[in-house]
Amino acid sequence: MLLTVLLVAHIAVLGYWLGSELVINSTYRYVSYGRHVPFAERSRLMEHVMHVDQHVRYALVLQAGLGFSLATGYGMIPGGEPLLWAIGTATVAWLGFVEAVHRLRHGAIGKTLGAIDRGSRYVFMAALLALACGLLGGAWELPLWLRLKIGLFAGVMASGVGIRLALISHFRTWAVMASEGPSDTSNAIIERTYVRATAVLVLLWLFIAAIVVVSVWKPM
Repeated sequence: MLLTVLLVAHIAVLGYWLGSELVINSTYRYVSYGRHVPFAERSRLMEHVMHVDQHVRYALVLQAGLGFSLATGYGMIPGGEPLLWAIGTATVAWLGFVEAVHRLRHGAIGKTLGAIDRGSRYVFMAALLALACGLLGGAWELPLWLRLKIGLFAGVMASGVGIRLALISHFRTWAVMASEGPSDTSNAIIERTYVRATAVLVLLWLFIAAIVVVSVWKPM
């Protein structure tokens, strides 16, 4: 029964993830191309984008937790029920940390928490790739399709990092716009940044689509 619930949640979170991405991208496009909109309104909507972006972060954590819980529950990863509960506890703790990073991002500790968040993601991506290649858990009975999914999930996380990097120029330019007001030059930078970030987002969606194909096809 528990595994069925986890499987249904694993599928539902995928829809939640994609829906959140679409809302974020649509609103961010309106903000980026909103030269005709007063900057105060654009800024308010941009803050809303940052809040909605949390749902994508939640979905990533939930997918990781649910995925490894299912692999453990089906016996593909050794550890049994104790590991299953440990994964659940770690997932809840990770969600709490993601929320803390968001809520405290403007405070004195914000930069430190952000650095820890980024560093932990790099470590997790490396672990996922090692697991996908058999460098970790080589003796585990992980089928090829699951190793492929794990590797593709690392690609999803890497795409998320790519989006962050693409948005660096946005936040730098946005700060200038907030202090000096928008200009044709700054608006053009924001629009170009939207295009770059969306291009990386499309790559992220392709990784997710590949994960779905592998999950259904299950190549041995």
